[in-house]
Amino acid sequence: MSGFEHYDRELAELDHEIRRYAAICGVDLAKRHEIDACLSDHHQEWADDKARQSLQGLLILRIKVEAEMLELGFSPSPLLPPPPPEA
Repeated sequence: MSGFEHYDRELAELDHEIRRYAAICGVDLAKRHEIDACLSDHHQEWADDKARQSLQGLLILRIKVEAEMLELGFSPSPLLPPPPPEA
C-alpha cells in the first residue's frame, strides 16, 4: 500500500493541483488528447518548464493512486465531473 489511506481526500488534493497546473500550462483536461500529449511528449525545452513537469508528475501519481484503489476494490472519482445531461 502506498500510504494513501484517505483516498477521497488524496484524490481531491491531487485533482486541485492538477487543475491548477493544467490551467498554467494551457492543457484542457476535458480533451483526452491534450492529457495524453502531456504524458507522452518529451521535448528538450521542457527541462525548464517546471509547471509542465509538475503536471505530468501529478497525472502519473493520480493514475497510480487510481490503480491502487481499483486493486483494493474502491472506485476512484473522475478527474472532471461528468458533463450535464443534454435536455
